[in-house]
Amino acid sequence: MKLIIAAIKPYKLEEVREALTSAGIRGMMVTEIKGFGAQSGHTEIYRGAEYAVNFVPKVRLEIVVADALADEAVATIQTAARTDKIGDGKIFVLSVESAVRVRTGETGEDAL
Repeated sequence: MKLIIAAIKPYKLEEVREALTSAGIRGMMVTEIKGFGAQSGHTEIYRGAEYAVNFVPKVRLEIVVADALADEAVATIQTAARTDKIGDGKIFVLSVESAVRVRTGETGEDAL
């Protein structure tokens, strides 16, 4: 199993969710986060004063999929989240040793 962590632009969340659902990938955890990378923040003007915004709002998706679906899930997220502008986000893929469904006690891929 693989854990896919993606940091994307908040307004792309629904588009990514729909694309993953269409690809047969169900279930995700979503967290609102702030961060910066190459974008390094930006400046905004509020009531005539300029403010530095050092952390950019993002959404963090966490999805666990079977090994066979990992590449498809990554490609789906990348396609749906892309705007071709700086700050589109990052995707990380990690191995998952085990998973347990709390309600039934199912383990491994059956728990997904």
